[in-house]
Amino acid sequence: MKEINFSANLNHLNIDINNFPTTRYQGSKRKIIPWLYTNIKDLEFETVLDGFGGSAVVSYLFKKMGKEVTYNDNLRFNYLIGKSLIENKKVMLNEHDINYLLQLMNKDEFSLVQNYFNDIYYYPSENKWIDNRIAAIHSMNSYSPNILEYKKALAYYALFQSCLVKRPFNLFHRKNLNLRKNKVKRSFGNFRTWNKRFDLFFQKFVNEANNTVFDNGKKCYALNESIFNMAKIDYDLVYFDFPYFRKDSSNETSYYSKTYHFLEGLANYENWESWIDKNTINKRFKKEIDFDDFNSENIIDSFEQLFKKFQKSKILISYKRGGIPSINTLVKLLKNYKNTVSTYSIHYKYALNRQNGNSAQNREVILLGL
Repeated sequence: MKEINFSANLNHLNIDINNFPTTRYQGSKRKIIPWLYTNIKDLEFETVLDGFGGSAVVSYLFKKMGKEVTYNDNLRFNYLIGKSLIENKKVMLNEHDINYLLQLMNKDEFSLVQNYFNDIYYYPSENKWIDNRIAAIHSMNSYSPNILEYKKALAYYALFQSCLVKRPFNLFHRKNLNLRKNKVKRSFGNFRTWNKRFDLFFQKFVNEANNTVFDNGKKCYALNESIFNMAKIDYDLVYFDFPYFRKDSSNETSYYSKTYHFLEGLANYENWESWIDKNTINKRFKKEIDFDDFNSENIIDSFEQLFKKFQKSKILISYKRGGIPSINTLVKLLKNYKNTVSTYSIHYKYALNRQNGNSAQNREVILLGL
């Protein structure tokens, strides 16, 4: 396995990541985009599928590289992020849009967050603010349909990012508003972020989204499908950033339907109330409402299925040492369908990870099958 010094490569790239979208999304690859680019910049490909698009930052790299990008994610809230940043070529939110989106709506039919999530994630006034933003997004109607879909996607993007930054650990896996409420001495700076007004974050992320919109001269797409059900498979390159599972762990945060059920509910507001399991502490989805393509029990079979499905494409995988299956197992599986498999790794510090001091274990890895 080739070991790459991350910092040594930052000054030798011709793609600037300063204007890439920022996010607190779990597992985002934004910090290692320069390293990833270093290892793929000489590959020959024109069409690329980002199968588990997530924060869209890798799709954005591909778009910056002038490729025809297809972003896909099984979660609708992620799809809306891909819609706003990858498929969108020119639509932005103007000052009139922002003023409209931030106005007080007070519509009774938009009160789910206030009704079900009191004292779980945000203060009552913040819950009302979130419901108002959904009401405003739903009532936008002063544009043609092909423009309006991107305007709404950008508004959702700003809302999702605002919700993330104001969450302890940037996740929704636990009811922990008490971390904001407790009057204790704090040794970290997140408290100030948590208490910053929602509307200020919303405007910040609108501006950021607007600044990321561009046309790379190619047709790009955003899809909201299970990767296993996708009919189109003829891509030059497919990129997989798989959910990460560990041995001897509950893997609570590896199931994104649980970790981000709140954002997925906002993106599916019309269905959300019927999806809520009212017996759960933090109002998760009912068990039958499951958007996770992977679980720790069938993960090897899932990898095998995808490698076989996309065997005619170059296959690029982001992974982390210490996961299940192991790197060696993945290499063996990939070699069933690829002539050569290369691996590259760097030490990488993950937020809230106790293994950060372990340079041997805490490594980001990419596998490339050609």
